[in-house]
Amino acid sequence: MTLSTAYGADKFGLSFELFPPKSPQGVTNLFQHVGRLVDFRPSFITCTYGAGGSTQELTLEIVARVHREFQLPVATHLTCVGRTVGQLREYLQTARASNVQNVVALRGDPPRGDTVFRPVEGGFRYANELVALIRGEFPDFGIAVAGYPETHQEAPSPEADLANLKRKADAGADVIITQLFYNNDDFFRFRERCQALGIRQPIVPGLLPVTNLAQIQRITSLCGAKLPADFVERLQAAGDDADAQFTVGVEFATRQTQALIDEGVPGIHFYVLNRSEAAAEVLSNVERQV
Repeated sequence: MTLSTAYGADKFGLSFELFPPKSPQGVTNLFQHVGRLVDFRPSFITCTYGAGGSTQELTLEIVARVHREFQLPVATHLTCVGRTVGQLREYLQTARASNVQNVVALRGDPPRGDTVFRPVEGGFRYANELVALIRGEFPDFGIAVAGYPETHQEAPSPEADLANLKRKADAGADVIITQLFYNNDDFFRFRERCQALGIRQPIVPGLLPVTNLAQIQRITSLCGAKLPADFVERLQAAGDDADAQFTVGVEFATRQTQALIDEGVPGIHFYVLNRSEAAAEVLSNVERQV
């Protein structure tokens, strides 16, 4: 199944995002968590890869194994970082041979130490170019692209950021999955602006349930997402009690998820950080429209 069929009037597109572990034991642990997540009948599972494509082979191994063991549709991330167009084609051919039917097409972040994205000679500068390549030469693939409710950090303005998203949509994206956020009003305003610009693809909120304050502050500092002050205060009040922080985070994520579902989102994409506990508890708490 491709992403183009994961959403619809009678479908709720639930998905989870993984990343490649750094050790064989990490892979073993990951698949134990995937087994728990599969109980919630996801529409598909995605997997990122390391900076500059450093874990591309492992990424394909993971998604191919998920597909094989759980008979689930899967998606590999693919970025323009450090790759010529020829190398991107080779990766897509390998993905197809590995029974991967979907791609999350991204420009990618600048390599560590760089502050500005620079394409390699013979590579792409923008994600819409990658989307156009996939749609034109690999039309059987489903394609997801990224959207930014709080505006991409490198964008000169929200309007410019939305224009970039429109180019990706027009190039052939099937679905837009958002960066993580913690204020649903940011998502709803973003959705309205997309619709006003003529973007018709499903816009799926990406959520990261918080289980550790220091961890989420580090993550949001990198991506520019804002944490509500009252939420941070509740996490701080939990002190060093890991279980208390987990409880506060899951309660917040449950309310956020339920409110999004109640407003008719086409699905939810969970950034699970290779764990299952928080997402599983949230999904057990909400009343989903399936």
